[in-house]
Amino acid sequence: MAFAFRTRAWRIGRASLAAGGSFLPLMGCRVRAGFPSPADDHLDVEIDLHAHVVRRPASTYFVRAEGDSMLGDGIHDGDLLVVDRSLEPLPGRVVVIAVDGEPTVKRLERRGEQTFLVASNPRFPAIPLEGRECALWGVVTHVLHALPGGES
Repeated sequence: MAFAFRTRAWRIGRASLAAGGSFLPLMGCRVRAGFPSPADDHLDVEIDLHAHVVRRPASTYFVRAEGDSMLGDGIHDGDLLVVDRSLEPLPGRVVVIAVDGEPTVKRLERRGEQTFLVASNPRFPAIPLEGRECALWGVVTHVLHALPGGES
């Protein structure tokens, strides 16, 4: 039986050990998806996006997702994933893992004594890990993607 992975992960770079340099303004309020307000009235501090998404630089890397099996978790084709190799791959977490040499990104799930990789797109079946060669590459901590009409 062949399993459809459809959302792959390709490692593209390691997080820099030296944070900083690229600080961006952070608004001091949250934004509603309703009535717009002038953003400059609410600027509070600056934020280093790298420092915000990379907690452990020595164990963190970035990878691009490919495919549509994780759409339900907000992971789209071409998205940039932030992956931390130091985090424990607990059930319910989204992981980057190589199964029989094929890298993929899926949610880890336990069913009784068995472990599965589960896509968040219902078109894809769960992948049992029993008897498969698996190499965990880390736990996904953040997803960055451009909205339609934005720059990617």
